[in-house]
Amino acid sequence: METPYHKPVLLHETVEGLAIRENGVYVDVTFGGGGHSAEILKRLGPQGRLFGFDQDEAARANRPDDSRFELISANFRFIRQYLKFYGILKVDGILGDFGVSSHQFDQADRGFSTRFDADLDMRMNQKEALSAKELINTYPEARLREVFFRYGELKRAGAIARAIAAERAIKPIETTTALNEILRPFLQRGKEHKGLAQAYQAIRIEVNQELTALEELLLQSVELLRVGGRLSLISYHSLEDRMVKRFIRSGNFEGVVSTDFYGNPITPFKAIGKPGTPSAEEIISNPRARSARLRIGERVALKTKRN
Repeated sequence: METPYHKPVLLHETVEGLAIRENGVYVDVTFGGGGHSAEILKRLGPQGRLFGFDQDEAARANRPDDSRFELISANFRFIRQYLKFYGILKVDGILGDFGVSSHQFDQADRGFSTRFDADLDMRMNQKEALSAKELINTYPEARLREVFFRYGELKRAGAIARAIAAERAIKPIETTTALNEILRPFLQRGKEHKGLAQAYQAIRIEVNQELTALEELLLQSVELLRVGGRLSLISYHSLEDRMVKRFIRSGNFEGVVSTDFYGNPITPFKAIGKPGTPSAEEIISNPRARSARLRIGERVALKTKRN
């Protein structure tokens, strides 16, 4: 069922990274097509439990018929709140495959892809008020510049914001085609597709508050994970990967490791292995995997005295 919806990236590496305990409790915070969840369920025993989060209603069609599984239709930024409702205070592992699913990219009317002429939407949760169309047509020019520069890392963010502001003063910008025409003059020749992708990434991150949600998930993971529990997280761009890397290394987003009175590092996680990347074979069979980077962190007990 998961294959036409979304081909899971680094499937075995990501699930192996959880070091699954047969009767443990796990969370797939990006359920999507259910590929990673299906692999986790294969490795769980009768008493094991798996919770999936996905704010996209389309994901409900992929829910497995398994009494050990519960799908929660919500943003993973609310993970503790929802798990507490189910009586879960501690878990053994959290898996995340961030970004946009193949299914979402391939649905023209969702507005995620530069390939289709569609309404500007880009909402992962279509019940949310802020869409890409709303953002493009209402954000002040200075804020648009910040979005394109910070989240898209576009060098000409200021010029792009000015062009958008000038065009929307004449008529609303409502479609991906209209936005693409405004963007093209500011893109590097020969790398137009990459530039468009960066611009769409910036808008999508802002519309869905993706980095804020990831930050909140990571902060909550410290209390949620049992000692020995694992984070197994796939990122697709440097902004996400940098956050995950720093948090696993230091327990904060600055990447600065604190120490206690005795000089022991105060870090809630230790990194497991080197960052994982897809093989050449996987990239050929699933081009979306090209930029994927897997990081695994294990929850550790904080040291309170000199060893």
